[in-house]
Parts: sequence; structure tokens; C-alpha cells
Amino acid sequence: MDPEAVRRGDWREFVPPSLTPVQKYWLRRPGALTVGLRAMGRVDLSVIGEYAAGLTPREARIVGHPCARPMHIREILMSIDGVDSVVARSFTPRDAAFSRWRGMRALNRRPLADMLYNDIDIMRSQFFTCRLRRTHPLYRTVRRALRGDTPAAHELLARCSVFWRRGSPLMVAECFLPAFWPLAAKIGSRRHASDADARR
Repeated sequence: MDPEAVRRGDWREFVPPSLTPVQKYWLRRPGALTVGLRAMGRVDLSVIGEYAAGLTPREARIVGHPCARPMHIREILMSIDGVDSVVARSFTPRDAAFSRWRGMRALNRRPLADMLYNDIDIMRSQFFTCRLRRTHPLYRTVRRALRGDTPAAHELLARCSVFWRRGSPLMVAECFLPAFWPLAAKIGSRRHASDADARR
């Protein structure tokens, strides 16, 4: 992945210093996101859509493919104890969805983590972050997920990374919804209190 192409797609290598420690933590948290979410409560996953389509010019630059090349796109919504918390948009070339990334088409209501973290052939890029804009493809996914109750784009923080398997990219972009942050802050406060008690 070309970092300069990612920057041209609104994504940045750094986390804005004005964000809270909790926001900075989740935008850079390594490993499977669903593992962290499950530590907060019951996670339910619903599939918003799974389909073949081309990419926007910005997305195409990130993975180095023509806009018109068919992609397999998967969009999901994850809730924690009934609270809508994360919307994700993932895509890979259509031919890769039937070869190197064929497991993506069989996930149904399971998270991508089920196929990404048990294969030594899979490499992950660094994280990039952004505050969404109305024209961002991930914001359109959020609107489809939440329908009439969509926050303003500038209220939404997101991160992305690209997984590579034998030369084939799988991009994963994750948007944290406003209702997620109070839950995350509450869990963070509990952990801080537990750590303080342990030091006494």
C-alpha cells in the first residue's frame, strides 16, 4: 500500500492530538477489534450488505487497482449489548474473493477476525485514521446502517488498514459511532480503578 495514496484518500498516519486518550487508544488498538469489543459486552454483528461493485477513485488508489475493477464489498454493523457501536466496510478484488480471500464470502454473521488472525501468510499494514466527510464511502455505509438516525460526518472517527495475502489486498475500514465512546470510557475507568486497587 502506498502511504501517499492513503493520505490522498483523507486517511492520515497520525492520530489528532486533540482526541481523548480513549479515542487514541481505540484508533490504534492492535489485534482483532472484535476481541476488544467482546471484552466490553455481548457483541452482535449484522450484515448491511455484501455485493460486487467498483471503488471510488480514492479507495482505488489505496489498494492500487483501477476504479472499474470489480470488488467484493462487505459492510457490517456491530453492537455492544444492543448499542450500535462500529460500522465496517471491507473490500478485496472480486477474483481474490474466490481465491486467496474466499473465506470472506462464507463469514455470514461472523467477523473478519475469524479468518485474519490465524494465518501466518497474512500481513497487516499500519493504521491510518480520519474524521469522516459526507463524501467518504464509509459514511455512506454508516447512513445505510443507521438509516434515519445518522450522525454528522465530522462527528465520526474511523481507522483503516490493509491486510495482504500473497499479493492480494483486503482493506478494512472501521468507524466508531458516537454511542461507542461512553461505553469505552466507562470500561477504561473500570480498568483504571482496578489497576489502582491492585497497586495498593
